[in-house]
Amino acid sequence: MSDTHTAYTDSDRLIRMLDVAEARPDAATLRARSYELLRLRPGATVIDVGCGAGRAVAELADLGAHAVGVDLDPAMLAAARGRFPGIDVRAADATDLPLEDGQAQGYRADKVYHVLPDPPAALAEARRVLAPGGRVVLVGQDWDAMIIDSDQPDLTLRIVGARAATLPHPRIARAYRNLLRDGGFRDVEVEVHTAMFTDATVQPLLAGHVDAARRTGAVSDEQAEAWIGEQNRRAATGRLLVAVPLFLAAGTR
Repeated sequence: MSDTHTAYTDSDRLIRMLDVAEARPDAATLRARSYELLRLRPGATVIDVGCGAGRAVAELADLGAHAVGVDLDPAMLAAARGRFPGIDVRAADATDLPLEDGQAQGYRADKVYHVLPDPPAALAEARRVLAPGGRVVLVGQDWDAMIIDSDQPDLTLRIVGARAATLPHPRIARAYRNLLRDGGFRDVEVEVHTAMFTDATVQPLLAGHVDAARRTGAVSDEQAEAWIGEQNRRAATGRLLVAVPLFLAAGTR
């Protein structure tokens, strides 16, 4: 199997996971709140960084904005164009956006900064493309603060920590406020929302956590199987509970 095919397979799996997550009512509420914080007027230009399969770009366009989505994943861009014909999505890096200085009135990045090599550089690029008075909105989860009900709490903490350690910036969301302040933004505000899962829709996320812990040697195969087995039994008997803190931060250029 080629590297490209592997990447597309991974993207396809991620798209399916995102579809499930984004369809949740609490996810729709959080997206809507992020749009409110942009304070966009009709016709305003807004860029959605890490746009994925394009849902937010389409929703922002429906609200009357000139919405531009950027992503580096060709599979994501293809999915966006297929699902939402006519939306403006482009291949671009977060530190090299396809807009002129001061061209945008809004900048949004949802669950993106934790995977970026250099979040301050990405935010500096956001500042470049925003006009004075433009709004920036960042959304993201704190990967080290996920709460998972388990009969094995110490093992659970180890698994959550091991998954977080595989990411470039797993705790960046808790630092959004200072990131924005240090980046020269004013009127910075932060909200914390909680995504609560009590059904099997979260099982792929849990499987990804335990696989990461096993790959990195944080847990043994036996421990991994015992832990995911418990979570699967909880899902089957209605006893599953996972809580994910999501930080929403906004500021003005």
